[in-house]
Amino acid sequence: MPNQSHSTDRIAELVVQLGRTSREYATQVDLTQAQWTCLRFFARANASTRTPSAFASFQATTRGTASQTIKALEARGLIAGQRSPEDGRSFRFMLTDAGRRHLKKDPAGDLKEVLNGWDEGTRETLLAALCDLSAALAERRDSRVFGTCADCAHFNPSQDSGYCACLASHLGADDIHKLCGSYCRDPSRGHPHDTA
Repeated sequence: MPNQSHSTDRIAELVVQLGRTSREYATQVDLTQAQWTCLRFFARANASTRTPSAFASFQATTRGTASQTIKALEARGLIAGQRSPEDGRSFRFMLTDAGRRHLKKDPAGDLKEVLNGWDEGTRETLLAALCDLSAALAERRDSRVFGTCADCAHFNPSQDSGYCACLASHLGADDIHKLCGSYCRDPSRGHPHDTA
């Protein structure tokens, strides 16, 4: 039976290796790993989070590096930015039709297919453990935690939709499982049933 130190080392090693393996194919396609992460991020983030600064936090990089990645995707026509209607200064980005088509070649597709082959209970257990791990690591490093509205302390559910108390806005059914930069972990809610 392995001791605690051995199993902790092995888990950390496997998490790092999984990340490396799932990104390995990215070098064989026409986007860098950072560009794939950016494309995924803007596909999964809610409207208020699709900003350069939120992507920089998500990627744990500088705003300048994040902006270069965004500009590269914009130049290729995979994402498009528009000024925020709220303040008129900030830009929000979204995938173009070409970006959505390109995302179908996502190097993480193999990983998703493997996970889709697992039963729902196993996926939910893994999701809960990874959410806890991500939140604990972010807290230790004093960095921003990203999560979905479904398990956020600011979220008030109402049938298939809800309300975000942080942003003081209504959330449609499509918004509930998107990444949010205003996320505040609420352990009492459990974890979202998010398979996207």
